[in-house]
Amino acid sequence: MNESGKRIAGNEKPASRRVNWNDAQAFLAVARHGTLSGAAGSLGVGIATLGRRIERLEAAMRIPLFVRLQSGYSLTAEGHALVARAEALEAAAHAFASGVEADEALSGRVRLATAENLATRLILPALPAFRERHPGIAIDLVTDIATANLQRRDADLAIRMVKPERGNVSLRRLGTLGYGLYAGADYLARRWADDYRDDAFITWGERQAHLPASRWVEGILDGREPALTTTSLDAQVAAASAGLGLAVLPHLLARGTDLVCLEADIGVAQAIYLVIQTDLSRAPRVRALADFLAELIIEHRAWLEAPEA
Repeated sequence: MNESGKRIAGNEKPASRRVNWNDAQAFLAVARHGTLSGAAGSLGVGIATLGRRIERLEAAMRIPLFVRLQSGYSLTAEGHALVARAEALEAAAHAFASGVEADEALSGRVRLATAENLATRLILPALPAFRERHPGIAIDLVTDIATANLQRRDADLAIRMVKPERGNVSLRRLGTLGYGLYAGADYLARRWADDYRDDAFITWGERQAHLPASRWVEGILDGREPALTTTSLDAQVAAASAGLGLAVLPHLLARGTDLVCLEADIGVAQAIYLVIQTDLSRAPRVRALADFLAELIIEHRAWLEAPEA
């Protein structure tokens, strides 16, 4: 202090670095997406708002966190060093909001989205073991994954065959769902050629025309009409078993039926991903189910990929 009681500028202490949680959340979103537009979409805020939050955080931290490029935002070395700390803040914020403590007994409800065939043939038969291990965790199973959206919080985690291209999610590839070309014994007894030009095919309807199996059949038909279209794989299994034609099916569903595999690998195998809401990825109840499902699918990789020997 000088004689007038004012602080001398050279002796001023730096202001404390107060970080707003919204700014740290914005930092994580941009770090994960690499663009302001992608990050803003995942957080549900405007691009301008997100940009201001990043600038405010950099001003508070007094370091540059990103390099601004024409292609997007790239983390600086200082930014990389802060990611783990920001993720710890994120986990703590979620635990506070949900009332979950890390050392509490695992309890609560977890909403899982997955395909019907994986649910009925693999996951449900294994769930009693999970329930025995974690009796306090209740599971909501959603098999209508065409409408389940993790960004809308329709589910906490999902087992999917399509890799998410956007959103605030964490993902891990666990294995592959193999597909083959199958037919019933009655149909094969009537079949006189093996080049598919005169074969009848069972396939998906228009709403599922984007699926790899549907596109493969469309290419083989080359303008011809399929014998039957369906909206479920179980219906295709039943139709092929009834002798209505050839069907592209997961080996998982063909096991235990009378269907014959004509080709074991036709190039339409799908990767299996574990997808979790990033802000729930450290919630103990969600992590417990995610780890169980990962172990289950990895253990059955060969079973999922290949036809029955």
